[in-house]
Amino acid sequence: MKKMLLAIVLLAGGSLFAQVSLGIRIGPPPRPRVVAVQPASPGEGYVWVGGYYYPVNGRYVWHDGYYSRPPYEGALWVEPRHDGKQYYAGYWQGAGRERVEHDHATDRGHDRDWHDEHH
Repeated sequence: MKKMLLAIVLLAGGSLFAQVSLGIRIGPPPRPRVVAVQPASPGEGYVWVGGYYYPVNGRYVWHDGYYSRPPYEGALWVEPRHDGKQYYAGYWQGAGRERVEHDHATDRGHDRDWHDEHH
């Protein structure tokens, strides 16, 4: 009887803990801001990356649009998105090539990202 009672307590406790969520989910981001004028391209090979919201510490922060050089020829920018449940960050990808996550920290100084404020 004690073994059966112990098994019931362990099963009930396990199902209780299984329902606890460890992740923090925030809803979808606000609608993207409307940009009236897109600046002229700084040169050949640059691609416009439209502005987008991204999550930081449980809230969304706006990132203005900018020009960037793709990490390899033929790579296309896949915009960030939210499917109603989860946020997916933007990335670069080309036909038959690897997916490259966009890292603003390593792009600086590598002639990749370009904003009006840099020139």
